[in-house]
Amino acid sequence: MLVLGLTGSIGMGKSTAAAMFRRLGVPVHDADAAVHALFQAGGLAVAPISRRFPDAVVAGAVDRERLGKIVFGDAVALRDLEAIVHPLVRRERDRFLALQRRARRRAAVLDIPLLFETGGENVCDYVVVVSAPAFLQRQRVLARPGMTDERLSSILQKQLPDREKRRCADFVLPTGLGRAATIRAIKKILRQLGIRHA
Repeated sequence: MLVLGLTGSIGMGKSTAAAMFRRLGVPVHDADAAVHALFQAGGLAVAPISRRFPDAVVAGAVDRERLGKIVFGDAVALRDLEAIVHPLVRRERDRFLALQRRARRRAAVLDIPLLFETGGENVCDYVVVVSAPAFLQRQRVLARPGMTDERLSSILQKQLPDREKRRCADFVLPTGLGRAATIRAIKKILRQLGIRHA
């Protein structure tokens, strides 16, 4: 089974691309969705986060907004949080891949925002990087509720720059030319890898 890593900086269109892979019949593991599940009441991250960041847990679940404010600009707190969350997400990812292998899938996608930053490319056969012009990225991100220039700058500082990601990619998926062009590019990637799609 081929494992494709799907990544890209904030606002580059990764979620849209992931949905297109799904629509074409390629199963996708969403690292962000895994984190959401870990943070919900009963999630495996709740207890360790409550020990390290007690103010971030409300009614038995992790309040992402509170947690974000606690770790924002605090490198030590962020490192502690990542030490809790990343191993749990990796465990979910491995479970997903094992399931797809048992189902004899030809390919599966790992949708991981910080793929290169966390060494996730090491479990992938190929890496697909979504990319769009910087002005479009900025426009998309600043349209999100609660997003500010300061928050965007802080997020971008934690991410490998887009040009570096593109340099490390096996495939660059342009997302600034409209949905039709993006899905055509995804189909072309799948054809090149010999993966039949829906």
